[in-house]
Amino acid sequence: MTLPKWLCLSALIILLDQLSKASVSNHFVYGQSLVITRFFNLLLAHNQGAAFSFLNDAGGWQRWMFSVIAVVASAWIIWLLRKHGEQKLFCFGLAMILGGALGNLIDRVAYGYVVDFLLFHWNEHYFPAFNLADSSITCGAGLLLWDGFVNKPEKA
Repeated sequence: MTLPKWLCLSALIILLDQLSKASVSNHFVYGQSLVITRFFNLLLAHNQGAAFSFLNDAGGWQRWMFSVIAVVASAWIIWLLRKHGEQKLFCFGLAMILGGALGNLIDRVAYGYVVDFLLFHWNEHYFPAFNLADSSITCGAGLLLWDGFVNKPEKA
């Protein structure tokens, strides 16, 4: 695949992420939850930090730090996609990470926080709320790990 095709995949992820966040934001008020199953709720949450609300209450500087990290990482990922465009699994993972990083970056720049809405739990044990961008980043990282095991370079 060529760079434009990988970037289209990232753009699709961004689009789905932003549409899902807008839908939940338009139908819920902050903190509102809707029980879907015994282990899954929709919940409108705002996360000013990173994954699992890391640095959520750090005072605001983290918004810009995570934004800069997303921009730098995105530039590096695009460079990697250009360089390794023929490595499909590797590039698929990178494109997923790129789409997720940019989806969350849009939220940080536009609102000062990331919109989260997927909440899984078991009885009183709750996993931190997340969104489609977070899922894409996680799946992309998993694909990179898988690629690292499947396509190990041969020792000289």
